[in-house]
Amino acid sequence: MTQKVKLILNPMADMGRAWNVARALRPIVNEYDGKVDWSGTVYPGHAIELAKQAGEEGYDLVVALGGDGTVHEVVNGLMQVEAEKRPALGVVPIGSGNDFAYINGIPDSPNQAMALALNGEISSIDLGLMTDENGRQEYIDNTLGIGFDAIVTIRSHRLPIVRGFLMYLTAVIQTIFLNSKPMRMKIESEDKKWDKDVFMFVLANGPREGGGFMMAPDARPDDGIMDYMLADNLSRLKQFRMIPEFMNGTQERFNEVEIGQFKKISLTSEHPLYIHIDGEIYTSFGSDLRGLSVEIMPNALEVVK
Repeated sequence: MTQKVKLILNPMADMGRAWNVARALRPIVNEYDGKVDWSGTVYPGHAIELAKQAGEEGYDLVVALGGDGTVHEVVNGLMQVEAEKRPALGVVPIGSGNDFAYINGIPDSPNQAMALALNGEISSIDLGLMTDENGRQEYIDNTLGIGFDAIVTIRSHRLPIVRGFLMYLTAVIQTIFLNSKPMRMKIESEDKKWDKDVFMFVLANGPREGGGFMMAPDARPDDGIMDYMLADNLSRLKQFRMIPEFMNGTQERFNEVEIGQFKKISLTSEHPLYIHIDGEIYTSFGSDLRGLSVEIMPNALEVVK
């Protein structure tokens, strides 16, 4: 399918186990007919630079080997390449959540995912584009979360022992006890306005985040629209009660939860916003960012799946 392939490996993915996975993938790569080069990331944001460079150097395919954070960086690097030169994206999931792989039907097995990346079919997916109040922009391949789930992400990055879904579940329980206050927000989409206390607000290109929480069960990455999940102020007891609902995607049956769709949405908050994008921390404790907008970018990126 492609002649020139760049593999971008995050060696720290899956708590440093990515090296062993990459070593096991070499026989598959060596059998590939075209030209394949490996590059490893050495600092946060490096995959953005490597992906952009690959596009400028004429690569046909860039494969992200790592978790959702690596995919997020590679996507943002590819989107800096003009469309007619932009490589397609392949993904080999080696991370804690691997939500991008899940929503795009990419196998969990690194061996199968690598074989698919090198020989699969190309199709287009949508992306979200977030612009914050300072003009900074970032692409969203899966979800942008504000409030509770963003704090969960911050806490999950501080858990060095547990991994996978258990890591996120542990962070959820910590956050319920320590950081469960709502934020007063004004939100406006093309169809609706809100002015209310918000516990959690998720803007979704795909249905799942955190390796197993179905935030927007009907969201699809190729339908030309984004979904939102808005949760009102919840008591601590109700937050515990809602954990299995979010895991099963049945939270909408509760009055405190609203799910819908949008093409463009904007919001401002009376309090600083805690934000994650695709499981990567965008703002953390101490930030004073209070406003942003998100819009859908249909058919923005080609993906092998």
